[in-house]
Amino acid sequence: MLTPTELWRRSSTGRNQARIVLAIRILAVVVWFVFGTIFKVLGAVPRHREIVAQVLGSEIAPSVTVLIGLAETALGIWFLIGFLPRSCATVQTLAMISMNALELCYARSLLLAPIPMLILNTIFLALVWYAALYASRNTSDVSAS
Repeated sequence: MLTPTELWRRSSTGRNQARIVLAIRILAVVVWFVFGTIFKVLGAVPRHREIVAQVLGSEIAPSVTVLIGLAETALGIWFLIGFLPRSCATVQTLAMISMNALELCYARSLLLAPIPMLILNTIFLALVWYAALYASRNTSDVSAS
């Protein structure tokens, strides 16, 4: 497992790729934390609950929105830790594709900017996969260091 500590150690020895991967992991945890904990769990952006209500119904929207937020926060933490990075990237990809598809099909009127959202999510997932594949390729030499 390529931990954040190991990435930090590698980046301090001049390995720029490790520095980039660590930055991507930190970015991912911040994104998942903001969208999960702040926007959904704490309810800072009520539009997220409205989107869930459009898809699943207003009766269960508050509790489901909190559960989604907790799951998003957990995804960020999982990715930061670096355990099973490709599995984590796969789960993130499936989650984002599912959420985007449901939002576009059932709550498009509540989306601020659907096309830019899809573009940014694609870029985000490309970065996630870059970091996950780097970790998968470089995990074997952690024990040799």
